[in-house]
Parts: sequence; structure tokens; C-alpha cells
Amino acid sequence: MGVGLMERARIARQPAHLLLASEFGSATLHEKGSGEYDPSFVITKLGAKVNRIVAAGLLERLELRETSNGSSLYQGQLRDPTGLHYFSVGEYNSEMMQELAHQWTERLNDGEPLLVMMTSKTRWYQTDEGAVYTSLRPEEACVVKREVYANWLLDACQATMARMNQFTASLEVEPTLDAYARTGLPASLLAARNHYGEVDLEPFNLNLMQALDIAEGRIEAATTPPPVMTLPDGEDATASGDAPGVDAFLLEAIGHLDQGEGVTFDTLLKNAVARGFVREVAEAKLDDMLDTGVLEEPRFGWFRLAPSE
Repeated sequence: MGVGLMERARIARQPAHLLLASEFGSATLHEKGSGEYDPSFVITKLGAKVNRIVAAGLLERLELRETSNGSSLYQGQLRDPTGLHYFSVGEYNSEMMQELAHQWTERLNDGEPLLVMMTSKTRWYQTDEGAVYTSLRPEEACVVKREVYANWLLDACQATMARMNQFTASLEVEPTLDAYARTGLPASLLAARNHYGEVDLEPFNLNLMQALDIAEGRIEAATTPPPVMTLPDGEDATASGDAPGVDAFLLEAIGHLDQGEGVTFDTLLKNAVARGFVREVAEAKLDDMLDTGVLEEPRFGWFRLAPSE
């Protein structure tokens, strides 16, 4: 076997980790070897070093889009109890995966709820402003039953808790590779601690409790409600009377909720519905404002106000 084939075989054996959306989505550290065939990794705040992950959740959005080079690309969102995974399926995927994306788009447009599990390569990109975003490139995927999803949630929570325990143990260990090796802690955890600094574990605890409640059937909701905007005057807007139109409301919501990275599609639509607007109308208005340059989409499913010229 030639060197190139050996390298490819080594890459193919990279394990797939079980990762909840909140841990993967908050990662900003990446690592890649110097070799041509060396895999790239995303390193999370809890020290998981992942090249491939198994993700699962409710398929919340899937759209076919045209890229700048004229090719087609499906972009989607997969929601688990802790947040959203963003993924894309394009010409680089297998024909089977592209066909699945096509079928799921039609089923989603028909209003069918789909629980999906996918094994995916991890991806990241950095904007000109320096922000780092993670996403997934599915290799294999399928629709699963609620029981399978619940079992995946339990396994993912167990894996997350193990990483949290390692993180807590690392606080008492000298921050060197030798010390970590002696205590059985992974080197990726040291890299994570050096990169992220202090990490608050409380959000991870809350996410685990919600995920376990869903997995064990104590609550049915498979989503975490987005924040609902409170207007500065404390009064709710409605879709009638002197209330602003949906476009004005969306602009106000983005201005109020944007913390620098934009506001998610789901958050905007749920806020609009809570204020009495029709979801489909609000969604169409978002598309219109993107087309006219009033809004921009720094990454799929995130909206922010376009800079003034």
C-alpha cells in the first residue's frame, strides 16, 4: 500500500463523536496537520477534538440555493434540545445524500416533521471580521423514530457529561502536556483551556437537563424556545391598529436582539408570530429584505442589518 493510500485509510478511521448542538456550535478552535492528507479538527470548549460527529434532531429548515459559481447547494438546520446544527449538501456529497436532501426538502415543504440522524464531517470558516462558524457536511443520514432519537440523546448526554467531568478534573492539574498525560486527560482539553480561558459549565448543565427530560419523556418539546423580544416601551405589538408592519417589526427585532453575530431565522419568526404576524408573511419579508440589501445573511439562517453606505 502506497503512502497516499495509507494516509487516506488513516483519515477514514477518524471516529465519529456524539455531540450536542450547543457544544459544537460554540466552538471556535480548529486544528489541521501540515500534511496534505492530514484531517482537520474542531476542538470544543469541553475539549472534544472532532473530525466527524453523529448529530440528530428535528429537521427544521432545508433549502436549495444557488452558489456564486453557479452550482446548487442544499443548506439546512437540524435542531436538538440544545440548539441548531447547520449543514450543507452539494455536489461534493454522494448522489444518495443529494437525493435524500431533495426528498426531505419536498417532505418538509409538505409540513411533515422529520427526525433525522446524520454522520457528518465537521467544517469551520472564519469571516473577514474574525468570527468563526461551524457547520456539518453529512456523509450518511436517515430519518429515525422517536425511540432511536431518545436513545441517541441519552448517549450524547452521557458523552457530554464525561467531557464535563474531565474538564472539572483538569482544573486541579498543572496545565502542561506531561501533567495531562500522567492523569489521563486528553491534550485537546489543554488546547481548549488555553484557547477559551474560563468556561462556565452551567449552560452545559442546563442543556443536559433539557435533553434528558426530552429523552426520558418528561417533556415533549424537541426545541429550546428562542428569546422573545421585549419592546422598549413594554407594550406588545400586534398585527393591526397602529402597530408597525412586519418589515418594521423584523428590523426592530434584529436591532434589539443582535449581539454582533446576527439573529437566527427561528428566533425572528417565533418573535413575529408572538406579535401576531403570520409566519409565512414574515418569512417572505425576510427574503425580500435580503434581496433588496436591507439585510444580510453572514451565514445560513442568521440575519443582521446591512451596513449603511
